[in-house]
Amino acid sequence: MIRIVLDTNVVVSAMLRSGGLPEAVFNLAMNGEIQLYVSEPILAEYEDVLRRPRLAIDPDKVTVALARIRAAASLVQPVVPVTAAFDPDDNIFLECAEAAQAHCLVTGNSRHFPERWLATRILAPRQFMDARALAADEPA
Repeated sequence: MIRIVLDTNVVVSAMLRSGGLPEAVFNLAMNGEIQLYVSEPILAEYEDVLRRPRLAIDPDKVTVALARIRAAASLVQPVVPVTAAFDPDDNIFLECAEAAQAHCLVTGNSRHFPERWLATRILAPRQFMDARALAADEPA
């Protein structure tokens, strides 16, 4: 099964815009078609950002989304500090990806990350969906 980490901007986009690629990736994770990995710092960031008043996301919708994430995701505890992200706040995603041995880190801000971190590819939602479709077409 494909193992992924979702950057906060993908989760926020999934909450704000129905029918987009971020929502499609999010739903794959929530439905168990791909395995989402999170860490406690990532869960805290998801909650902090989703509850920002300027986003105007219904608090009940945030509560439900966070509960779904906690139920669907595998929690890891990164032990290796990483300083490879161009935005230091984004290192938590690389740390999680490393601990989870994630195949992909899906982000709307790929410029904040290196192209790859160890075995983890850094992909935009479209790139992830295209790569997943190609993999599904390959013979087993």
